[in-house]
Amino acid sequence: MIRQAALDALPVREALPALVSALDAHGAAVLCAPPGTGKTTLVPLVLAGLVGGGLRRRVVVAEPRRIAARAAARRMAWLLGEQPGGSVGFTVRGERVAGPATVVEVVTTGVLLQRLQRDQELAGVDVVVLDECHERHLDADTVAAFLLDVRETLRPELRLVAASATTDSAGWARLLGGAPVVEAAGVSYPVETVWAPPARPVRPPHGMRVDPAQLAHVASVVRRALAERSGDVLCFLPGVGEIARVAGQLGGVDAEVLQVHGRAPAAVQDAALTASDHRRVILATAVAESSLTVPGVRVVVDSGLAREPRVDHARGLGALATVRASRAAGRQRAGRAGREAPGVVYRCWTAAEDDRLPAFPAPEIRIADLAQFALQAACWGDPDASGLALLDAPPAGAMAAAREVLVAVGAVDAAGRPGPRGLRMARLGLHPRLARALLDGSSALGARRAAEVVALLSEEPPREYGDDLAAAWRRARAGGDAYASRWRTEARRLSRAVAPAGSTAEPTAGTPAGAGAAGRPPETGAAVAARVPATGTGSMGPGSGAGTPASAADGGARQPTDLAPPAFEERGAGRSPGGGAAPDDLAAGLVAALAFPERVAKARGEGAFLMASGTGAGLGDGSPLRHAPWLAVAVADRPPHSASARIRLAAVVDEDTALAAAAHLRSDAEEVHWEDGDVVARAAQRLGAVELAVRPLRNADPALVRAALLEGLRAEGLDLLRWSPDARALRARLGFLHRTLGGAWPDVESDGMLLERADDWLEPELSRARRRADLARIDAGQALNRLLPWATGEAARLDELAPERLEVPSGSRIRLDYSAEHGQPVLAVKLQELFGLAETPRVAGVPVLVHLLSPAGRPAAVTADLASFWQGGYRAVRAELRGRYPKHPWPEDPATAEPTRHTNARLRR
Repeated sequence: MIRQAALDALPVREALPALVSALDAHGAAVLCAPPGTGKTTLVPLVLAGLVGGGLRRRVVVAEPRRIAARAAARRMAWLLGEQPGGSVGFTVRGERVAGPATVVEVVTTGVLLQRLQRDQELAGVDVVVLDECHERHLDADTVAAFLLDVRETLRPELRLVAASATTDSAGWARLLGGAPVVEAAGVSYPVETVWAPPARPVRPPHGMRVDPAQLAHVASVVRRALAERSGDVLCFLPGVGEIARVAGQLGGVDAEVLQVHGRAPAAVQDAALTASDHRRVILATAVAESSLTVPGVRVVVDSGLAREPRVDHARGLGALATVRASRAAGRQRAGRAGREAPGVVYRCWTAAEDDRLPAFPAPEIRIADLAQFALQAACWGDPDASGLALLDAPPAGAMAAAREVLVAVGAVDAAGRPGPRGLRMARLGLHPRLARALLDGSSALGARRAAEVVALLSEEPPREYGDDLAAAWRRARAGGDAYASRWRTEARRLSRAVAPAGSTAEPTAGTPAGAGAAGRPPETGAAVAARVPATGTGSMGPGSGAGTPASAADGGARQPTDLAPPAFEERGAGRSPGGGAAPDDLAAGLVAALAFPERVAKARGEGAFLMASGTGAGLGDGSPLRHAPWLAVAVADRPPHSASARIRLAAVVDEDTALAAAAHLRSDAEEVHWEDGDVVARAAQRLGAVELAVRPLRNADPALVRAALLEGLRAEGLDLLRWSPDARALRARLGFLHRTLGGAWPDVESDGMLLERADDWLEPELSRARRRADLARIDAGQALNRLLPWATGEAARLDELAPERLEVPSGSRIRLDYSAEHGQPVLAVKLQELFGLAETPRVAGVPVLVHLLSPAGRPAAVTADLASFWQGGYRAVRAELRGRYPKHPWPEDPATAEPTRHTNARLRR
C-alpha cells in the first residue's frame, strides 16, 4: 500500500507541476532542490506515473555511488509499500535487484555508461534523472554528454532531468540546450553553525596524510557534540583510514559508533540508514553527503576535508589527495543535520577560512586520469571528445597521455578508432590497463585466475591485507569479510566476461589457485613468461592509473607508437602444454605486470627498488617483499617532498616474467655519456630505466663521444680546456668588442653561447678527443681565433680596436684588463708613468678606466677623467703619498711634468 502521508510530506511536490511542464515543453530540465525535499525519491515515482497518476513511463535514475543507488531504490519501494525488485529496482556493479515489472530503476553512473555503450538508444527508457550532478564525477559528466547526443541524433523524445541541491544551475541549463531551471524551496529545518577550529594550528593535509592532531581534534569535537546536543551525530571524514583512527579515539562514548564508506559491509550501511532506538555516532566519507537521509541525525561534525584524484605526470604516479572541501560540499554536509528537525553543524575550521574555500569541488575531468574516459569517447565515435557536450573540456595534455595508453594496449588505432578489442575492453567496466591485463592474462593463466587478480586491482584490498598481492589474493579467497565478498562477486563477473562462450570449466573463486586439473605440479615462472610475447606487449602512457581511488598512474619515458596488441595462445586454464598452473606469486605478478609494465621494478638494496619508468620506490619496514629481486608494483604513491614512491601493493616476479611482460621497454644500446668527471662508454641492456647488463665499449661511436664531451663541458664549464693567460685575455678582448661594437664580433663571454657554436671554434680538436685529458690539451686561445670575423676583414683590426697592451707616456707597454665586470677596459699603471698625459686614453672609442698605482704598485686612485684628476684629486694623493715615498717625484703640476718609471735619484743621474 502506498504510504501517501510520507509522500505528501515531501516538499518537492510543490515543484512537480513546473517540472512536468518543463519536460513536456523542452524535454529537459534542471531541478534544484534542497536536501531532504524528496527529489531523489518522489520525483522519479511521479515521472514514472507510479504516484499521482499520469502516463506510465520507464525511468532510470543515475546515482554517483552504489550505497546511494541501493538506498534510493529501497526508499522508493518503501514509499510504494513494496520490496525492491518490484516497481522499483536497482542495479550496481555486481548486484541487480529488478524484474519484469520494474518501472523505476536506480543505477550507478558507471552502470548507465556501460548500458549506453551496448544500446545507444536506451530502448524502452523514457526518462533519465541524473541525480547529484553537482559532484561532477567523470562518469556522470560522460553519461550526460552521451545522453545529450542521443537526444540530438537518435531519440529527441528522451527526457532528461539534471537534479542537485547545490549546483551550477545556469551551466547545466546551457548544457541541456537552454532547459528551464525548476527550484523547490522545501521546508528545510534551521541548522545552527558552530565554528570549532583546533586550539593550536595543525599541519595542512599533504597527499593522503592528515595531521593526527587534526583527527584528535575531530574526535574531541564529536565528544563535545554528544555532550552539548541530543540526537545522532554524523561526522564527515576524508577516507577510510581517518574514519578508523577517529573511531579508535571514541572508545567509551555512550553511543554506538558506525563506520560508513563505500567499502563498508552492506549490513553496516543499512544500519546507518535505518532508524534506531539508541544513540549513534556515524563516521562517514562523502558517500553520506547526498542522496541519503540518515534518520535520527541532528548533529553534523564536519572535518572540512575531502579526497580528490591527482595524477603526478612527472613521475607517472596517481593517487587520491586530501584537500579542503568546497563550500558547496559544506552546505550539503550541514544539510544532513536539518533533514528531520532543527540541527547543528560543528565545523572544524574558522568562519574566515570558510570564505576562502572554493565554491564547488574541482570537476574530476580536470584532475583525473582520462584513459577510461578517452576509451568511452572513442567507442562512442568521438575519439578526441570534441563533439561531446561537456561543462568542462578535458585537458589536452591528459587526453594525449590517455590516447597513448589506448594505442599501446591495443584498444584504439593511431587515429583513435577502436577495434573489436577496444569495444570489448570498454564494456568490461575496467580501466583500460586492467582490461588489458584481464584479456591477456586470461590467455596465459585462464579466465578465472586472471579475473581474481584483476578484481583485487580494481578495488584495492584493505591495508590489513598487507602489501603482498599474492598473499592478499589468498586472504580474499579464504576471507569472510565485506571486501572478500565484494571481491568474489567482481571476480565472478569478470570471469564470465572473458570466459569462452559456452565454457563451464572455470572453477569458482575459492578453488586453490595452484592446483591443476590433474594435480600436476606448478609450472615455473619461465613457463608463464614463455606465453607472454617477446614483442608487442603494449605500453602504458604517462598519467594512467588503475581506475581505483588508491591506484597510481605510471608512465615510462618512452612511448612506442607501433605496438600491436598481444596475441596470447590459449592453453586452457593457464596450464602449459606439459604441466600445471603457475604458482600464485608468479600469476599475480604476471597480471600486475601486464597492467603496469612500467612498474616492473628491480631491487637495488633491501626494500628499495627502481621501476622501469625510472621512479625509485620503497617498501615499508616488515614487508615480506623486501628481499624480492623483482617486483610487479600494482599500487604506489609518492609522499609529499619525497623523490621516491611508496609501494602499497606488489607481487614477486622472476626476471623472465618481468622481461616478457614489459618487453616493449627492453633495449640494447650503446651508452656514452659524461659521468664522474669523464667520458663513460658502455654497451647496456635495459628494461626501461632498469639496468640488466653492462660491458665496457671500446670503440664507441665518435658522434656519441663528441656529445658526451659537450655534456661534460656544459656540466663543468670551459675550464676543462687549456686556457693560457693569453687565451683568457683574447676572450676578454673579444667580449669587450662584442659589447661595444657588436656586429660581426662574436659573443664569447657566455659558456652557453660558445658551446652552441662548438662546431665553429672547437673543431677538429673536439672530434679527435676521447676523454677529459684530451680536452685539457685543446688550446682555447688558438681555437678562439676561429671565431674572429675573418670574412669581413674586421679580424685584422683586432689589435687596433682592442689592443692587448697600451703604451703610456713613460714608454711602458701596459696590459689592458678587458674583464666584463668593469664595464670598460682597465689600465693599471703607476701614477708617475702618466705625468704629462692630459686626456684619458680611449679604446674603440671607450675611455679606459685608469687605476693609478703607488710606487709600490698599490691602488692610489681610480679615474676615467685624467684632466680632472690632475686638477683636483692628485693633490690629496700627493699629500698622502709623498712622505711615504720621498724618493719618487711628486711635482705640483703633473700635467706638465716628465713621466718616469724611476726614482728621483735615477732621474738626477
